[in-house]
Amino acid sequence: MKSLLCCCLLWLCLLPLVHAADLRIDLGHGAKTWSTAELLSRADATTMTITDDVAFRRPMHYRAVPLLALLPGLSAGQHLQFVAADGFAAEIPATTILNQQGSQAWLAVEDPARPWPALPENAKGAGPFYLVWTHPQGVHVSPEQWPYQLAVIRTLSGVDARFPAIVPAVGATAEVRRGFDVFKRTCFACHTMNGEGDSKLGPDLNLPYSPIEYLRADLLRGYIRNPQSLRRWPEARMIGFPTQESLSDTDLDAVLAYLRYMAKHKAAH
Repeated sequence: MKSLLCCCLLWLCLLPLVHAADLRIDLGHGAKTWSTAELLSRADATTMTITDDVAFRRPMHYRAVPLLALLPGLSAGQHLQFVAADGFAAEIPATTILNQQGSQAWLAVEDPARPWPALPENAKGAGPFYLVWTHPQGVHVSPEQWPYQLAVIRTLSGVDARFPAIVPAVGATAEVRRGFDVFKRTCFACHTMNGEGDSKLGPDLNLPYSPIEYLRADLLRGYIRNPQSLRRWPEARMIGFPTQESLSDTDLDAVLAYLRYMAKHKAAH
């Protein structure tokens, strides 16, 4: 019993070390790795409140660093990818982060001494690093552009250049083009299209079949709004887009138009 108690006490003492982590940032001119301790001790680290947190779905308080302070020399022509430990890959143009519309990106850093609560749908939690936004409505930041469990931030070529098989042809309608833009913001962080994409969390949305080919449009709309409306699955990871602020009806219709278009333009795999 005494040895068991000693082991438990030792585990509790080491708990903060278990949660400490590193974040790698690569802007193409030499990668920089930040530790949890380094980020928390920065002079620009501040305690802040996110009133409508996407992951926790309630107000949250964080110790955070302005993201731009960690991205020296970032220019409007660059494109950033935020890679999570679970394979989630959010694509965010530099212009969204450099905007002048009042939105600001922050890197929230989990303090090992004050761990964040459990997520509603992910037992592993949001830490150690989480991209959060103040006034996200200014540049229409989507829920998928709040990546948590961050491990790497890096610059890459834009999605269109890296994955040509997902890009509509020049003659595609304006609605299809709009749907493609929305798809890149909201769906591409988890899904591939025509076998292309960096994230492997969700299934491909065109191969072998697009969901538009086997689901009625009303059921697919309902599923995108609330994944549990189609299948009750406690372990489901897709959070859905329940509000007009997260995904307007017009944008949702455009995504369906893009899916219909791509169902007729499958890549040979």
